[in-house]
Amino acid sequence: MFWHNFKYELISGLRVKDVIIWLIIFPIILGGFFKIAFSSIYEKTTEFSAIPVAVTETEKNEVFHKVMSQISEGDDALFKVTYAEKNEAVKMLDKKEVYGIIFTDGEISLSVSDNGIEQTIIKTFVEQYIRQEKIIKDTAMNHPDKLNEVILSLGNNVSANKNIPLTNGNTDYCIAYFYNLIAMVALFGSITGLHISISNQGNLSSLGARKCCSPTPKSISLLAGLMGSYILQIICIIISITYVAFVLRIDFGNRLPLVYISGIIGSLMGVSLGFAVGSFGRMSTKAKEGVAMSVSMLSCFFSGLMAGNMKAIIAEKAPWFNEINPASLISDAFYCLNIYDDYDRYIQKNITMIILAVIFVVIGFMLTRRRKYASL
Repeated sequence: MFWHNFKYELISGLRVKDVIIWLIIFPIILGGFFKIAFSSIYEKTTEFSAIPVAVTETEKNEVFHKVMSQISEGDDALFKVTYAEKNEAVKMLDKKEVYGIIFTDGEISLSVSDNGIEQTIIKTFVEQYIRQEKIIKDTAMNHPDKLNEVILSLGNNVSANKNIPLTNGNTDYCIAYFYNLIAMVALFGSITGLHISISNQGNLSSLGARKCCSPTPKSISLLAGLMGSYILQIICIIISITYVAFVLRIDFGNRLPLVYISGIIGSLMGVSLGFAVGSFGRMSTKAKEGVAMSVSMLSCFFSGLMAGNMKAIIAEKAPWFNEINPASLISDAFYCLNIYDDYDRYIQKNITMIILAVIFVVIGFMLTRRRKYASL
């Protein structure tokens, strides 16, 4: 009897248009918009790229030319050098095609039109080159026997600091939007869970009236319906994660299988949330769908789907809320996989999601099974 109900609940779930629209089509469209909107923002605003600079060689300086060639090559180049006449270089500076002009007319000099990080880096480089050039010239004139020793010492970069990355994961802050996109898909499973609750209430649907008259125990009918909805939701969440990871090429790190697991656990929480919402009161199906969607979208809003810094604001004002907000729990599980090397926080988030799912299911069973009707 259970498997018979399970099969037909799964088939009927596939026929619900809301499932196709909200759980498959909408996330694909929204994810595409996110990719277009946030593409290359991190590289342009956070990651360092070679600084465009113009060099005007009024007087040839072979040493400086060689130095500029060395630091403008490779993937970690400091400058993107353009050699140009003075008038052309000034035009490039006015059009903001370069951040500064370096002149080599006997002495090295610099011209910039603005104050910023790029201009400061160019200025620091020029000052350091002039200082080291003077040291070498003075040494060659006064202590030629120590010239090689001085050149070697200047060539060694001595640092009291060690570069230790805080994480080996993807540090692009825009990835949080894709975390929340998947969290939204998981919570939209409340749509399928909602229909299971409604289809077992005789006062809300004709199908519910027939089920109430059926000899099949309501507990079996509810379990079969929830299982069918959950399987359907798992399929949708796998499609969404696969689309984000392999079509949009969003970097989830090297623990992608665990991303799928958290998405599946989050889907369980979403389906059970809808099941609990559908069990409350005698509101119409449309009203309950509105409540379920509102709860899901508010949860995603406070998790940062619409405003990236919203979760940080909540963490500052009411940190406890992020610990029970379903969308925050799902996105935080992905964040923990990406940022932290251990699994402590990741496991904690998943356990919390399972606990909330159990609570929602228990509430739904208690409210649905106790409901009796004078007539159907």
